[in-house]
Amino acid sequence: MNKVICVYSSSSCAIDKIYFQAASELGKEIADKGDTLLYGGGLTGLMGETARAVHENGGKVIGVIPEALNVKGIVYETCDELVVTKGMRERKGTMDSRSDAFIALPGGYGTLEEILEIITLKQLKYHNKPIVILNINNFYSKLLEQFDSIIENKFAKQECSELYYVTDSIKEALEYIDNYVPFDSGTKWLTNVEKE
Repeated sequence: MNKVICVYSSSSCAIDKIYFQAASELGKEIADKGDTLLYGGGLTGLMGETARAVHENGGKVIGVIPEALNVKGIVYETCDELVVTKGMRERKGTMDSRSDAFIALPGGYGTLEEILEIITLKQLKYHNKPIVILNINNFYSKLLEQFDSIIENKFAKQECSELYYVTDSIKEALEYIDNYVPFDSGTKWLTNVEKE
């Protein structure tokens, strides 16, 4: 069954080409599988690279962009569907509700904020969709160390590491999404941390 896959990523054009290669490969694989890309609607950086790769391989692109960024040179105007929201909060809500799965390519503060929020929403049972962190070139390794520290210090339960999947392989990321089975997280993970 074809899916709508939300991709979070950088809008920077100054980053290493290895990240652009990953974005292009991801876009191609999404299109080849018949899935739809849903993303932040940007023209530049990894955002634009992923969208162009989807289109170059015959796929569909949905962009979701706030009014303030819906300007020439920023927005990817050739989206098959472009949703313009009033602000960032509505943008994220639209992306969350319309997506079947989430992938984080490397990115800056906005990408980190998006991936952390979607993990938190899953932890709090607002959704039970697959989340993949694409650790290209070990970009997310230090963040993942911080996640480990959060669990080790009992700010979250060990089960929280199951909220997301980490890989540096595009094919593995999409296979995880295809084979994902929603799971019951049991009791609330935030309130059930036992004291030593």
